[in-house]
Amino acid sequence: MHPYKTRQKSKELRILSSLNARMGLLPKDKKHYDYQEKGYQGELLFDQLTSKLQDDLYILNDLCLEHNKSFFQIDTLIISQLMIYLFEVKNYEGDYRYESGNFYPRLSKEEIKNPLDQLKRCNSLLCPILRNLGFQLPIEGYVTFVNPNFTLYQAPINEPIIHPTQLNSLMKKLNDIPSRLSNRHKILADQLISMHQTDSPYSRFPSYTYNQLNKGIICSVCHTGFSVLEAKQKIVCPTCGHEETVDSAVLRSM
Repeated sequence: MHPYKTRQKSKELRILSSLNARMGLLPKDKKHYDYQEKGYQGELLFDQLTSKLQDDLYILNDLCLEHNKSFFQIDTLIISQLMIYLFEVKNYEGDYRYESGNFYPRLSKEEIKNPLDQLKRCNSLLCPILRNLGFQLPIEGYVTFVNPNFTLYQAPINEPIIHPTQLNSLMKKLNDIPSRLSNRHKILADQLISMHQTDSPYSRFPSYTYNQLNKGIICSVCHTGFSVLEAKQKIVCPTCGHEETVDSAVLRSM
C-alpha cells in the first residue's frame, strides 16, 4: 500500500546532513544530528512494514500539526473506517529499563524523554483538531520500538508499547481490521495534510558562515564524500564508489 502522505527528510535533518559533510560539527551538534538521522532511519523501517498493509487505509507519514500555538509531530497516522491509529516510532538501540513511569538506559540513572508522554501529548492535541474538523473517530496510539537490538526491562504490560518482536503481530492486527473508507475519510486525510507545518519551531541549527563550509557535490548515498569528476559526464564518490551523472548531481545539489 502506498502512503497517502509520504515521508521526507525534515528541513532540519537535510541542513544538518549537509553541514555534517561540509564542516566539523561541534560534539553537541553532531550528537543531535546522529539522533535525528537514526530516528529517521527507524521511521523508514516502520514505513517498510506499513507499505505491505493490504486493507483499505489512509497512511499519513510525518505530520507536524499545531493546535493553540502548540506544535506536535506525528510519526505515522493511519485512518481506518472506525478508528485512527497513532504511532510514535522509536529507533532506540541497546538495553533500557522502565522504572516509576520513566525510561532509563539500563545501567544509567540519566532519565530520557518519555515516549509515552510524547504519545499522550499527540493524542490530547489531535483530539480537538478532529472535533474542529467535524470528526468523532476514536484514537488508538502506540509507542513502537523498531530496532531489533532494543530491549526494555521491567516493561509495563498495561501501556501501549509495541516491542520489536511484536511488529509483525501489529501489522497482522491492522490487516485484519475490517475497513471500508468513504469520501469523508479522504476529506479528513486531505484536511490533515493541508494543516501540515513544513517548518517546525523546535528545529535547532548550528551557527555557521558560508566561508566555513567545504564546497563541492556531496554524494547522494553516503552523504560524507565529495564526488569527483571521473569522466566527461560522470562523477564518482571516492568514499563509497557511488556513480552519478554530472547533470543529475548538479541539479540535485541546486
